[in-house]
Amino acid sequence: MLVLSGVSYRYAGYARPVLHDIDLRLADGEIVGVVGANESGKSTLCLVASGLAPGSIGGALTGGGLSIDGEAMADKPLHEFSTRVGIGFQNPATQLSGVTGSVFEEVALGPMNLGLTQPETVERTKAALATLGIDELWDREPRRLSGGQGQLVVIASLLAMRPPHLVLDEPTAQLDPEGTRLVGEALRKLAASGTAMLIAEHKTDLLDDLCHRVIALDDGRIAFDGPAGTVLEDERLVALGVDLPSRVRVASALVSRGLDPAAVLA
Repeated sequence: MLVLSGVSYRYAGYARPVLHDIDLRLADGEIVGVVGANESGKSTLCLVASGLAPGSIGGALTGGGLSIDGEAMADKPLHEFSTRVGIGFQNPATQLSGVTGSVFEEVALGPMNLGLTQPETVERTKAALATLGIDELWDREPRRLSGGQGQLVVIASLLAMRPPHLVLDEPTAQLDPEGTRLVGEALRKLAASGTAMLIAEHKTDLLDDLCHRVIALDDGRIAFDGPAGTVLEDERLVALGVDLPSRVRVASALVSRGLDPAAVLA
């Protein structure tokens, strides 16, 4: 379980915190979505939950703390986070290693660094590529990938490591609907194996289909926290700069025209 207790965080050089009194519990196998407008604190929350803030980028926790599986993570070295929490960003260029000659080697790099045997590394790599439908890219040079292909390779690299906790900051930002669907299916399978996930996304349709819970951030504070279906149907999200899922918008449009959504969409 990953727990943030009363966490406030300030970037280096900032006069005031960007996150305020964040309480969040992420249980094994649970998928929690994070929504909010730009600059609401979604990416910062991902950095703090993964230990990169303040551990790597500096700044300071001005209140509260992070614990993983009951162990306080304050002042822990970054390598202890890397074996417990995987993190993916929206720009694949920031995460492709730049030292491998093929996609297969890129995806295998993580399991190799974990000290796994060669057969297990190969098995995990093949499984991750197959899960995301990118088997045919196995011998492609990573630097020759499109943005969407690179995003899928980065996610495959995370899947191959099978981390107990996974933090994703807009993992489908560069993907088309089919790529988004494949990622959603892969994450659902990973959660079924016990991996806990925190996913910041603008695509509320993905979160609506995937998440158990959703939290909405407003100016670095949690404005809503509850079951995904309940939070994503709340029209107050629009005032926070969040698009409602398509099913909610369609149902609202039908009601406004005097139609019964249950009958029309059945």
